[in-house]
Amino acid sequence: MKYLPINNQLFIDNRKKFKSHLKPKSLAIFNSNDCMPTNADGVLQFRQNNDLFYLSGIDQEETILIIFPDAPKEELKEILFITETSELIAIWEGHKLTKEQATEISGISKIYWVSQFENILQQIIFECENLYLNTNEHIRSNSKVITRDARMIEKLKIDFPLHQYQRLAPIMNQLRAIKHSLELELMKKSIEITEKAFKRVLKFIKPEIYEFEIEAEITHEFIKNRGTRHAYSPIVASGKNSNILHYIENNKICKDGDLILMDFGAEYANYAADLTRTIPVNGRFSDRQKQVYESVLRIMDFAQKLLIKDNYLYQINENLIVNVVQDELIHLGLISQEDIENQTKEKPAYKKYFMHGVSHFLGLDVHDVGSKYVKLEPGMVLTCEPGIYIKEEGFGIRLENNILITETGNINLMENIPLSWQEIEKWMNNEF
Repeated sequence: MKYLPINNQLFIDNRKKFKSHLKPKSLAIFNSNDCMPTNADGVLQFRQNNDLFYLSGIDQEETILIIFPDAPKEELKEILFITETSELIAIWEGHKLTKEQATEISGISKIYWVSQFENILQQIIFECENLYLNTNEHIRSNSKVITRDARMIEKLKIDFPLHQYQRLAPIMNQLRAIKHSLELELMKKSIEITEKAFKRVLKFIKPEIYEFEIEAEITHEFIKNRGTRHAYSPIVASGKNSNILHYIENNKICKDGDLILMDFGAEYANYAADLTRTIPVNGRFSDRQKQVYESVLRIMDFAQKLLIKDNYLYQINENLIVNVVQDELIHLGLISQEDIENQTKEKPAYKKYFMHGVSHFLGLDVHDVGSKYVKLEPGMVLTCEPGIYIKEEGFGIRLENNILITETGNINLMENIPLSWQEIEKWMNNEF
């Protein structure tokens, strides 16, 4: 892995918290993700299952974790299964974890080869009553891929039909939403790498370069600083492309006078950063661009004040932000008071220019697990990302920071990244 070793106390503590949520006589099984094929004999870069990584730190394919707190023997309470290497695998794929290395990474002492899984499971499964299994219950999930988890669920229900089957996702979603101090250090590292990439492109961008050249500069800085990969497909949207919320083609020429909306984040040790900034191609905002930028900043400042403990995310996104957004759109001449008076519940006037919410959870996923219907708690990390998109004027502006909820308010984890239009112009024109 490109990232540095992680203190295994993180995974030991995570497993301890997880066990406290299980019913008596319960056994939980976690699978790694598959290596996804492309064509011929090609495969995509491997990306570990986040729940397995959260509890073990193992970042290798074909891994299985069993947690069985009420097992009859101490050595059966935590079991990790990893791939057994061979001379052929070493030649073609390189190093695989030894049992000793797996223990060092995870803090789990009992390690078996994955080929032994079915035999070991058969020996212990009748000592439990509940089987906790995993599925992807993310609200935005729309995958048609049959996962290792899905295949295991199907097999276990055939082989052991009389056990009580339980869902892991509600437990994992609750646990992962509140970050361990060691997780926060990893997230701060991903944000630090993202900051370096942004400051790099501020010096690089000029008229007539391609969007993909900017993406290349970002990627260079990520890899140079041990970033694993992009946390998500980067958006480098110039001109009218900035009105496409998830634009990822990144293949147009950046024109003098246009803005570039850049939404990207580094991934470090599987933890994501999520940054958005909108900057002028030529290094100077026009008066109208400044006006809209200032409106987005005011909405952002208001939204960040709402990201505090005991507030609900759905209320922030759906209700609490609406009045300030409407006021800013009226100020910009985009909607009128009459538009608001004549709007319907199904089609609010502000949605024409402000289409999305202002926040989502962040962590091992860029749209991390967590319920928008539970109160925000200290240790949660969320984005703050308002945007105004004016199709008829050929540009959109979105700004985004990552916010840590604390007992006394919140902390902007991206406070060192240039945000105001004045800062942006100074960076782009070396005016320090």
